[in-house]
Amino acid sequence: MSRIGKKPVELPSGVTATVSGQSIEVKGPKGTRNFKATDDVDLKVEDNVVHVTPRGKSKRARQQWGMSRTMVANLVTGVTEGFKKELEINGVGYRAQMQGATLKLNLGLSHDVDYVAPEGVTVTAPKQTEIVVEGIDEQLVGQVAANIRAWRAPEPYKGKGIKYKDEYIFRKEGKKK
Repeated sequence: MSRIGKKPVELPSGVTATVSGQSIEVKGPKGTRNFKATDDVDLKVEDNVVHVTPRGKSKRARQQWGMSRTMVANLVTGVTEGFKKELEINGVGYRAQMQGATLKLNLGLSHDVDYVAPEGVTVTAPKQTEIVVEGIDEQLVGQVAANIRAWRAPEPYKGKGIKYKDEYIFRKEGKKK
């Protein structure tokens, strides 16, 4: 039995949800998001609460139950608060700056990296060593942050590179004489 699937998703004030077939559309102050559930679950909206229930007792229905409920909860969170990933840049000469809508990264490569964020995601650089990625789609925000981090992932000896703000880099000692 899914414990997370049993929990209903409450809609805060200012947020509306409409179900048509297997798809749900959530509208809020930050925008509109939708999700298409599989045929293994039912979606119902009653009194500003979204209920997700499985159709049958198959293993797949139980798997989709909790996942679908979490996806609906993420839609609600996205249109009310939004999602945010913060990145830090460590290393001598490594820096980030915004030029219009383009993020310009100096990462010790032979050329500067210009990164244009996809639609629906805003990238800002409040300091030269910080990057903030924000948006209403959790998957897209995470993917953009991962793409930026991939340009220079942190290395274990000096810790140079781009890392998530809450990430811990396991440091190694290096050679001994």
